Amino acid sequence: MRDKVALYREEFDEVNRLLADPETLSDHRKLAELGRRRGRLEAILRVGDRYEALLDRVSEAKEIIAAGSDAELVELARADLEEAEGELPGCEEELRLLLIPRDERDHRSAIVEIRAGTGGDEASLFAGDLFRMYTRYAELCGWKTEMMDSSPTELGGFKEVVFGVNGVDVFRRLKFESGVHRVQRVPATESSGRIHTSAASVAILPEAEEVEVELDPAELRIDVCRASGPGGQSVNTTDSAVRITHIPTGIVVRCQDEKSQHKNRAKALRILRYRLYEKKLEEEQSRVAEERRSQIGSGDRSAKIRTYNFPQGRVTDHRIGLTLHKLDAILNGDLNELVEALLLAHQEELLREKMDRK
Repeated sequence: MRDKVALYREEFDEVNRLLADPETLSDHRKLAELGRRRGRLEAILRVGDRYEALLDRVSEAKEIIAAGSDAELVELARADLEEAEGELPGCEEELRLLLIPRDERDHRSAIVEIRAGTGGDEASLFAGDLFRMYTRYAELCGWKTEMMDSSPTELGGFKEVVFGVNGVDVFRRLKFESGVHRVQRVPATESSGRIHTSAASVAILPEAEEVEVELDPAELRIDVCRASGPGGQSVNTTDSAVRITHIPTGIVVRCQDEKSQHKNRAKALRILRYRLYEKKLEEEQSRVAEERRSQIGSGDRSAKIRTYNFPQGRVTDHRIGLTLHKLDAILNGDLNELVEALLLAHQEELLREKMDRK
């Protein structure tokens, strides 16, 4: 472990050298990338320094005890040895987790897509509940949200809603939300009190930078039309809605939330870039056959990842077997316990894979 810390120290020095290079200062993208890399290395070295200091304390204490020339000094050494050996396992585990390679997209902002699934009106209402849950969570995290497209229903739900979430480590904390979310409750329209099961799908797309996905105007078909749906002064009055078709892939994006056709076009291009970036990543992962052995973070939208049970006031994440009896708080944006549990399970899975490769 000490050898690995030494290698990271060398890398840290190299990053500092690059950050001081005038060529780097003129490249904003490279500067930001090196800054993030430096921050991660600093975190590793902080724990690495503590780990090495504990190893030194253990070694020195053992030498004093072995010499046995001063009884009082030996007693102090025994106490210090016990304390250092007690702290060492936790420090080593913390360092081991930090050394696990991070997803390079973790620091990015994200686009969240929520679509009503099986269950008719009840599924649309549930999609609305999920939209409020994630926007409230974003607010609690200090992130900013931006509505990009929506298809609201008369009852107050959504057939589909797409919005951006901008902030630090957004994708890292939201990426495990991708999948099918299921709700079990008695709909307001159900007179017999029978519990219905409905579902909505969630997709979390990492922010794509323009340099990663180049859009060829010749490959785009852009159509404009009048916005549709309940509410809004511009609905059915101006040709502000924009639909963009990416001809090579057949991906279609539509935006109508803004009154300005120009703004809707810009948002539609942004969503298209995200979706093409996701497709590119999926193709790369398929080529190298690096499918995850765990369902966590697999992005398999057909898998039911979580159930929200209203009669029992509980939420169950099926991937990690975690059940929390705090449904109201979770739907009000209190997602930290779920998010932290999923992050920990993901780290443990990566650690197991790392150990298996040794």
